[in-house]
Amino acid sequence: MSDKKTISIVVASDNFYVILVAALLKSIELNHKTDEHIDFYIIDDGISNKNRKRIEEVADSKLITIKWVMSKDVIPTDVQVPIDNSGFPLTVYLRLFCPLIVDKGVDKIIYMDVDIIVKDDISNLWNINLGDYTIAAVQDVAKTVDCEWAGIPNYKALGIPAGSKYFNAGVSVINVNKWRDGNIGNKVIEALHLHKKHVILGDQYGLNVVFANKWLELDPKWNWFAFAENANPSLIHFLDIKPIFKTYNSQEAFKEEFFKYLSYTPWKSFKPISGNKRHLKKIYTKIKKMFMKF
Repeated sequence: MSDKKTISIVVASDNFYVILVAALLKSIELNHKTDEHIDFYIIDDGISNKNRKRIEEVADSKLITIKWVMSKDVIPTDVQVPIDNSGFPLTVYLRLFCPLIVDKGVDKIIYMDVDIIVKDDISNLWNINLGDYTIAAVQDVAKTVDCEWAGIPNYKALGIPAGSKYFNAGVSVINVNKWRDGNIGNKVIEALHLHKKHVILGDQYGLNVVFANKWLELDPKWNWFAFAENANPSLIHFLDIKPIFKTYNSQEAFKEEFFKYLSYTPWKSFKPISGNKRHLKKIYTKIKKMFMKF
């Protein structure tokens, strides 16, 4: 059994978005009021030594232990990650195997995308009872599998009822043992290869195929999308353009929250950058994928 006094959180980032990790980490620390220690695993996909040191400065080591894991050590060598033509970074596939990299004895984790800040005590999410479920998540903005622009386009062929709820994979509470025993990472990858012409939103498609009508629904406040108004969400997810860009277009109040937490980090002097850099990042990702295909 894992230490009930330790909360285990996993994120994955490259060097470009490591600034988001800083704000997320600080928001978790400042709002954590109960006595659990936090193990914060960062899957490192090319973070510079300079930025690693800066991240180490963000959180109080008495409250949070940062554990670094190299991305090359996360996905098993016999797994072939699908290479699509989207601008989504390959780091999205790391979450499929993150239950394999946590310390021995850890039986539950919270996985988070890095474009998030937490406004509530993370222990309130941690202590949600998973029961017999392998994963808990929040319903996506796409709502159901039959959404025309997202969801699972081939839901009928897969025998999934049209009204089945579709979840956002950016925040999830995971039963580590069930995930490992069920070989979930490989099952999702298999679904992505098998149904590649139907895949929308990368691994989120595969996760919703594997867990169709078999996931625990969380309160929307634990994955509140930043474009929607809410006076007091527990967790804000910047799904669209991130607040580090001048072209940010979600709720202004949430951007202010982001920069409030960032002001407590070594990135406190950071100013929003051109939206062109966002597009260049996506172009770079697409070119990288194109080369990987060959």
